[in-house]
Amino acid sequence: MIECDCGNPIEPPERYTKLGYKTCLKCGDKQAKGRKFCVVPMHKSNYVAMFNRDDLKGINNKGGLIK
Repeated sequence: MIECDCGNPIEPPERYTKLGYKTCLKCGDKQAKGRKFCVVPMHKSNYVAMFNRDDLKGINNKGGLIK
């Protein structure tokens, strides 16, 4: 049986062997909730997920990216 760092078993075992996750579902949920992002509309285009706050400055100007 494969265990997570917290001591809980990684279930189902295919989660570790086939998918490559090294955490249990509980720890994986904590990691996922710690990730923050924002979705912004691009000018005359689609929506883009932003992870870096500095990338948001001037992103929706018609003339392009202005920093």
